[in-house]
Amino acid sequence: MSVLAQHDGSGVMTRRNAEIGAIHIIGAGLAGLAAAMRLSRAGHRVTIYEAAQQAGGRCRSYDDAELGCRLDNGNHLIVTGNLTAMAYLGEIDAASTVVTQDMAIYPFIDVGTGERWTVRPTDGRFPWWIFLKNRRVGGSKVSDYLSALKLQRADRKATILDCFDTSSLLYRRLWAPLTVAVLNTEPANASASLLWSIFEQTFGRGGAALHPVMPKLGLSESLVDPALQMLAKRGGEIRYGHRLRAIEHDGRHATGLDFGKLRIDLAPNDQVVLAVTAPVATDLLPGLTAPDSFRAIVNAHFRCDDVNGEPSFIGVIGGTAEWIFKKPGILSVTCSAAEALVDRPAEELAALIWRDVARAFDRDPAKLPPWRVVKEKRATFAATPEQLAKRPGCRSGYDNLFLAGDWTETGWPATIEGAIRSGFTAAAAMLP
Repeated sequence: MSVLAQHDGSGVMTRRNAEIGAIHIIGAGLAGLAAAMRLSRAGHRVTIYEAAQQAGGRCRSYDDAELGCRLDNGNHLIVTGNLTAMAYLGEIDAASTVVTQDMAIYPFIDVGTGERWTVRPTDGRFPWWIFLKNRRVGGSKVSDYLSALKLQRADRKATILDCFDTSSLLYRRLWAPLTVAVLNTEPANASASLLWSIFEQTFGRGGAALHPVMPKLGLSESLVDPALQMLAKRGGEIRYGHRLRAIEHDGRHATGLDFGKLRIDLAPNDQVVLAVTAPVATDLLPGLTAPDSFRAIVNAHFRCDDVNGEPSFIGVIGGTAEWIFKKPGILSVTCSAAEALVDRPAEELAALIWRDVARAFDRDPAKLPPWRVVKEKRATFAATPEQLAKRPGCRSGYDNLFLAGDWTETGWPATIEGAIRSGFTAAAAMLP
């Protein structure tokens, strides 16, 4: 095997496998962009094909003409323990576009009782914070945290409800909201083993792994635009408005890509990364086993011109809202596992959610500001034990076609970290 050495323009020596031909990446979400970054960094010229007219998938920003401001299409929180996401930010030279909090600080309000508290994990691995009343969940006792042992011992078929007393305060104020926020799945059906895995990789590494990382401006400005700029600098290309209709194959190799008006014949050494949603992947690859049950997310954005300062957030217990993000000129709300909300009229949802926002930020609940409600009925796959068993690895069955997407087996739920991991994994499988 011949391997050529070259520089990527930044003085970093890379290797290029001479036996790899053209690389085609289908999908410009974070999974596709992450794969493109790793492959272009290794010296390969990459072409991305995206069905939409913009990159980023579910993780992007856009100008809302009616509200007259820029919105993220959803709210996403990265923490310093998301090592793959942090590596991606470094590789696309976007570290300066985010704000990383100096401490792990998670404020909450219980809108039913009016109580407020702040969870502040100590940085070391030993959880000293649970012994400090002013750092742990409001109203909780040190002994309450022993319930985590049930989660640790859970088998792959167990759900969150199999592990906890649902009448306990810590379940209501920690385990249930954490499940919904991280897994986007109701606790009655959510995988206990997956939640433990994520808990271990974040809380289990101490507060140093839990410092929030938030975009200064928007998701696109931090996670998408810098990647596109880096790709262009390395000679890559992105083609918008190209929806893949079919993958031609000979039983072992992918031999062609049919985009309708455009058809690409694949040379024997050409490689493909299929970084699309699970439903699209199963349409293109009959016989592929993939998650096929999904959960909704509802986001509500409220234009509030007097909101200023660095981005921040607050968790809501006992309300319709779950997380409220404060951004310049905007109060933005995420409601995960939103099956009970997604079919309700937007006007009704806006008023209902605003009551929680008003309570959290001491505003008049009767004065509803300009708003936008965004519903995603199939936002992420359901993180149930049954659906987790359907997640495929990065191998497609064709030796020159690799899978990427937060629905593939990453060890994480459908999050930014999971999406980026999948792209890096697909690229690693392709490279020597």
